[in-house]
Amino acid sequence: MAAPGGPARTRPRSRQTAVAYLFLTPALLFFALFLLLPLLFALLLAQSRWAGFDLADIEPVGLANFTGLFAHGATFLTPVLTNTFLYALGTVILATAGAVVVATCIDNLRCQGLWRTLYFLPVVTTVVAVGNVWKYMYEPGGLVNGVLNALGLGSVALLQNPGTALPSVVVVQAWASLGTAILILTAGLKAIPESYYEAAELDGARPFTVFRRITLPLLRPSLVFVSITQFIAGLQSFALIIVMTGDGGPGDATDVAALEMYRQAFTYGDWGGASAAAFALFVLILAITLVQLWLFRRKGSEA
Repeated sequence: MAAPGGPARTRPRSRQTAVAYLFLTPALLFFALFLLLPLLFALLLAQSRWAGFDLADIEPVGLANFTGLFAHGATFLTPVLTNTFLYALGTVILATAGAVVVATCIDNLRCQGLWRTLYFLPVVTTVVAVGNVWKYMYEPGGLVNGVLNALGLGSVALLQNPGTALPSVVVVQAWASLGTAILILTAGLKAIPESYYEAAELDGARPFTVFRRITLPLLRPSLVFVSITQFIAGLQSFALIIVMTGDGGPGDATDVAALEMYRQAFTYGDWGGASAAAFALFVLILAITLVQLWLFRRKGSEA
């Protein structure tokens, strides 16, 4: 008789493991073909000089592409990374704050499913459509300037002015991503036990005090997820900027990291520099995400 935990029991478990890996094989092959291999090739290009045509022309250059990003006179730190961080930070602030307000209002309304669906529509709309609609709204004869004129203010060329171009695109990015944040925060609000609100009502707490002392602290896990995902999406943004500004203009006012990588690779043929910039951005995103998680966890433990 086989001892407990012996070969008789390990044989079915090994079969289950083999079957599990068999079912995972298509996903693992897809992962290797479309993520792992391109990642390794990009790492190779980041240490090489290549114009993007013949693989035989790949010339190793070591860390020259990385040092070139931060060399004196390089534009990667300023204005590219500066614009990228301002864009991501503005998106996080506007989208998160707006989602908290809207999700709280929806939580107290009837037909909540309808309201969530309406706010989620921009998320499933193509970026090209969203960008072009807002681009026309920002025109001197568009809706935004029409509202300004009705208020007695002059028209503003929002996308043609270096001082207003980046904030204008940030508003669109935040508006387009509002629906996802609202769904997540609404789910977070539903998870808060009603007993807390009932106890606060019995104690005579005011609505703002309830929101500040109960809702926000218990909503922190959802806020952490929304903030991190919004920030990462802002750092990676590309399509909306190229639709609304064309080339990161006016000048370099809206030139962000993803757009600069695209330009270096497909316009100037510097695939090595573009790959190095991509890995530098990856390291920055990873570092910022870890710092955000540490800060939120520290605040959570102190609360």
